[in-house]
Amino acid sequence: MTKQLLSRVSAVALLAMLGGCVSLGGAEVPESLITLTPTSISPAGSTSSGTLASAIAVIEPDAPQRLNVTRVPVQVTDAKIAYLQNAVWVEKPARLFRRLLAETISARSNRLVIEGADPDLSAQTRLYGNLLDMGYDVATSSVVVRYDAIREFTNGEIQTRRFESVVPGVAAEAGAVGPALNQAANDVAVQVADWIG
Repeated sequence: MTKQLLSRVSAVALLAMLGGCVSLGGAEVPESLITLTPTSISPAGSTSSGTLASAIAVIEPDAPQRLNVTRVPVQVTDAKIAYLQNAVWVEKPARLFRRLLAETISARSNRLVIEGADPDLSAQTRLYGNLLDMGYDVATSSVVVRYDAIREFTNGEIQTRRFESVVPGVAAEAGAVGPALNQAANDVAVQVADWIG
């Protein structure tokens, strides 16, 4: 009897110690996560080749703090933002957008695309910029993706251009906003790829 009591007391003490390390409650896990899936993709078995002179390096864009999280921002008024309930990115949107840009440019051109900023691979052309918006606008019930692109050449020439896509008539819920964000981001990526040539 004493052995059983000691065993139960030990088990309770162990659980109490683990309580400080493990959270059994915590925040609810979302039913699904949002990602960006390219509509322009290179088919399996396709290859790219070229020289650094013809290659383009796609750098992760900068983003304001409201986009530097895994939640989807909602523009409530000109001066107020919130985050859409149950809408969570699989990772930060700027990183997802860079991958989408790289895949789209690769699929729509014959250029060698290098992702990231590896100093040993100094491509002749670099694409970077600012992801200004990738969220939901309450006033217009729409999803907005806005990107300021900067194309830099090794000879010092710089070109800039703003790209935008708006998908109107979207309900303010994760199930509708996620696909609309993917649509708008793909539209912007195609515009950028066509500009790059």
